[in-house]
Amino acid sequence: MKRATVLLGVALTLGACSTGKEANKVNLEGYPPAFRAGYIDGCNSARRLAGTVRDEHRFRTDPMYATGWRDGLDICRAEKKR
Repeated sequence: MKRATVLLGVALTLGACSTGKEANKVNLEGYPPAFRAGYIDGCNSARRLAGTVRDEHRFRTDPMYATGWRDGLDICRAEKKR
């Protein structure tokens, strides 16, 4: 059981690395999950050459996701221009 707990902890830690938080250079800890998801999608949208990464339904119905998305888009666009 202890081994399973350790493996789960390692998996969760490695999974956090794939969220793009490090690439954004923004610490999103402490923000609600909806904001973090929106921020990551917005930032990914800013970095793409074409297209938008956005959950349209969630953007229209979840203000926290929408705020995160706009913030991520704006911040990552500014970083991209530098």
